[in-house]
Amino acid sequence: MGRAMAIDYGSRRIGIALSDPLRIIAQAYETVYWNGRSIDRALERIALIISENEVEDIILGSPRRTDGAVSESQRAAEEFGELIFQKTGLSPIYADERYTSVIASRYLDETGVSCRDRKSVIDQMAAQIILREYLDKHRPSN
Repeated sequence: MGRAMAIDYGSRRIGIALSDPLRIIAQAYETVYWNGRSIDRALERIALIISENEVEDIILGSPRRTDGAVSESQRAAEEFGELIFQKTGLSPIYADERYTSVIASRYLDETGVSCRDRKSVIDQMAAQIILREYLDKHRPSN
């Protein structure tokens, strides 16, 4: 079984988290930065991470609205998912990411991470939360 990767897609930063090969542990991995216009370099970096880490599944955070309506952010994530598929051949699995950034922010508050350092890790933490929830839901029963 290969690794799973979670992606927290944003308009400037993309958080990446990876599982271990046995899919037991979810770990923050990297923040990929992009300029909000040309996504090509970010896609190249993500494709390289996928290749180097033998990723088999991509879990892409989908920011759903609480009222069920499709948000602009959700559309953007789905368009990004299509680009990931075109680049890697892996079709993303969409996961509800509501509140992951809030949970990540609270965790960073509790652990004393400074505001200056927060931007570089909050998206990774959100991706880690998405991945942990996915792994927990898909853990084989004993």
